[in-house]
Parts: sequence; C-alpha cells; structure tokens
Amino acid sequence: MRKNVWLALSLVLILAAMFFLTSCAKNAVQSQPAQTPQSELPKAEVNSGGAAEPGNQATAPEAAGAEFANENIHFAFDSAVLSDQAQRILTAKAEYLRTNPGLAITVEGHCDERGTDAYNIALGDRRAQSAKEFLVHMGIGAGRLKTISYGEERPIVQGRDEASWAENRRAQFVIQ
Repeated sequence: MRKNVWLALSLVLILAAMFFLTSCAKNAVQSQPAQTPQSELPKAEVNSGGAAEPGNQATAPEAAGAEFANENIHFAFDSAVLSDQAQRILTAKAEYLRTNPGLAITVEGHCDERGTDAYNIALGDRRAQSAKEFLVHMGIGAGRLKTISYGEERPIVQGRDEASWAENRRAQFVIQ
C-alpha cells in the first residue's frame, strides 16, 4: 500500500514539473516584428560634395526618434540589473517619451547564445521588464510600454566571443 502512495505522489510531482516547464516556455515567446525596417527611417541624402541636400534633411524630431530607437542598453552576463550607463540612457529615453506623449514603445529583451532557450527567454523578459520598470518609475505610463523577450533568437552581432556576446545582451526599443 505504501509503495502505491509513493508511486502516485511521484507521478503527480513529475507531471506538475513537466506542466510548469513547458507552459513557461510557450507563454514567453511572441511573434512581432523586431523593428521598423531601416528603409522607413528618415535619412538625409548626401550629394557628392558631402553636404546634405536642402529639403532632404531629417527634421529634428525625426532624428531624435531614430536616435531613440537605435540606442540600446546593455547588460552584464546573466543579469537584468541596470548599469549606471543604462540608467542614463533610460533617463534620456524617458525625457523623449515625456515630450512625445502620443508615442508607445515595445521594449525587447535579448540575450547572447549561451544558456538554454527557455532560460534565455526568461532572462530576456527580466531585462525588458527591468527597463520598463525604470521608465515607469521615471513617470512614463505603463500603458504606453509593452515588453517582449526574444532570448537569443535575434542577435545583433554574429560571433562567439565576449565582444559579440556583450552586444547581444541588450534591451532594444521599438516605437509603435
């Protein structure tokens, strides 16, 4: 009788663990476009003399928007803690969002290739949430901020060295 009780208890624990592990991985991955394609970003055309042509220059708000979207924050290995530099960048992003109250953004969390897929999805989510929480603390409405984790699926730099991995450990910002 005791043997059957232990067997049943073990089976319940194993099934619960399997359910927990598989349900977390499925819920973390979402399918969304990563960024506005570069072809849609405003650019100033340069003539052969090296000066921008009149009438084709990006306006100051467009340039600020492009800078906002192109400036990522980076994280230490296996961490979602915001460095001092990341906090300075996020403070500038909060100021930009305050001056553009109609904008909504998606904060994307990314990782380097080390670690399992499930772990990297969870770490990317913690990184995106960390950036979002900082922006909310700076007065940006949580309703304007979405998060998504891509884990290791969208590296910005290909390579198997520390410099490449450091570039891929990031939070990226996409204007909606």
